[in-house]
Amino acid sequence: MVDGRPDAPVQVPANCELTLGMRCVDKAVPGRTRWTMRADERFANPAGVLQGGFLGAMADSAMGSATITFARAAGRRVLASNVEMKTTFIAPARVGSVLECRAWVVTGGQRVAFAEAEIVDDAGRLVARASSTYLFTERRRR
Repeated sequence: MVDGRPDAPVQVPANCELTLGMRCVDKAVPGRTRWTMRADERFANPAGVLQGGFLGAMADSAMGSATITFARAAGRRVLASNVEMKTTFIAPARVGSVLECRAWVVTGGQRVAFAEAEIVDDAGRLVARASSTYLFTERRRR
């Protein structure tokens, strides 16, 4: 039994999420997700802050999963592929801080969804913002 439902599939985190230490902590509202990740020193640049690509990966996972919950609420089984993404880095993500990413679907249709995300550190400081377009592909029934 998962999420209180006996028929819910067991979901194993993707390898990228395991490697980065990302964890989805809330996806109760369709089209919205919340993730956390500790800024690990393995992902720091020479200045001692998290390299921006790792923030982008966090935002992508959060926005991608938000688009999936959005489609699932409409009764669809889809894959969501990121077709473009823009990330704006606002403040350094200090090594050791716990980052939180909130993502939401701005709008979506049959083929695409547009999503946005914000990443804040454990002091509540905005670290990055991202926006992306996701292309839906119907999953085949097994």
